[in-house]
Amino acid sequence: MTENSEPFAGQTIAADHAATVGSSAGLRLLAVHAHPDDESSKGAATMAMYRAQGAEVMVATCTGGERGDVQNPTLEPLAWARRDMAGLRRVEMARAAAILGIEQRWLGFVDSGLPEGEPLPPLPFGGFATLPLDQAAAPLVRLVRAFRPHVIVAYDEFGGYGHPDHIMAHRVAVEAFNAAGDPARYPGTGEAWTPAKLYFDLGFNQKKFRAIHDALAELGKPSPFDWFLDDEDPADPGEHRSRPSRPPEHALTTQVECGEFLAVRDQALKAHASQVDPAGFFFAVDTEFQRTVWPWEDYSLIESRVSTELPEHDLFAGLRG
Repeated sequence: MTENSEPFAGQTIAADHAATVGSSAGLRLLAVHAHPDDESSKGAATMAMYRAQGAEVMVATCTGGERGDVQNPTLEPLAWARRDMAGLRRVEMARAAAILGIEQRWLGFVDSGLPEGEPLPPLPFGGFATLPLDQAAAPLVRLVRAFRPHVIVAYDEFGGYGHPDHIMAHRVAVEAFNAAGDPARYPGTGEAWTPAKLYFDLGFNQKKFRAIHDALAELGKPSPFDWFLDDEDPADPGEHRSRPSRPPEHALTTQVECGEFLAVRDQALKAHASQVDPAGFFFAVDTEFQRTVWPWEDYSLIESRVSTELPEHDLFAGLRG
């Protein structure tokens, strides 16, 4: 435990809201993410809300984020990041998980890095994205069979923005959703369990960014989303290194109202101090303003083995009672 391991404000925020939301006791949610920090930028408010309702929530982190660069300019001189990025990111992940109140498991794979250049260089040998699918999916199948989630949340086919580890995280999540319930597949990884629902996270939902952009314009305030809403949307590895290319279009089927927990999301993001600039993109718009304009996190229901009606406002729709 480090000197900075005292409770974060986000933990208090989540606890304060626990009595004001409904109950999700007995339900289990598993979110599959490529690197530490991804869980805090995609669906974090949803997870914090369901935890406050009593659901069990787990994040599977596929890689250790070893090849990540320091994205926070105030931490560039930090010797720890230069000496042991993997160790630093484990500490940051533990802090973020505590803030969200979730469980978290490492799948144990090596970060593939984000290739840059023209032409793109090959991915490093042994990186997560280079592995055969059955090898990469086996630990997640084991985790699904042990945790027995009712719902799995994953990335879309493009991983949200094209990072090779995100694309592989999508592939292993879909594989685990389809395979974990078949006792003939992945022998030796536990008793079969069939998850009921598979969602893709729509964190890059254009409607959300357009709504916030337009609301700012109405107030005469500058928008940080001009680049994101560019119709041509050229790939730009420079100033906006992490910007997404357009993912495949999936219908917005499910909006979870979790505006009360956006502050928890912010605290979890800031716990990943090496990766998140507190003056950067994620914090360019005031949280309360975001909550007023778009108090939801957005998902696409890809497959459901239970009866549900669209549109939904609950990832556990069809599973309650």
